[in-house]
Amino acid sequence: MTIEQSLYEAAVNLIKSRYPVGYGNAAAVRTISGKILTSVSPDTKNEATSLCMETGAYLEAHKLNDAVTHSLALCRESEQDEFLILTPCGICQERLAFWGGDVQAAVSNKENKLEFKALRELMPHHWSIVNGEDL
Repeated sequence: MTIEQSLYEAAVNLIKSRYPVGYGNAAAVRTISGKILTSVSPDTKNEATSLCMETGAYLEAHKLNDAVTHSLALCRESEQDEFLILTPCGICQERLAFWGGDVQAAVSNKENKLEFKALRELMPHHWSIVNGEDL
């Protein structure tokens, strides 16, 4: 099984166990040491206090001092619906930028096919270029 497929399976398994019915979301990231970390977005009473589903896994990677190499986020509307691959939002792309432009992120596409792209492909004009950095 590839890294990408392993992440997909980890996220699907978390959704199925955490959200057996109805809407569900989960993220799975792989670190340079080979760990797969998963997380969900927190349930909140006020949506303004919510966080992206990937945030917990990113924070865990920081805690472990283990660089993220791959990131994937999935959701489904109900237990009967397919799992949808979600490109990281702009904030999560900025969070991933900490680990550099080679981080592979799963991206949405019309076919809902498992596809990963390097972060620098998602952010070709990243603001860090003004500092002489190469994302």
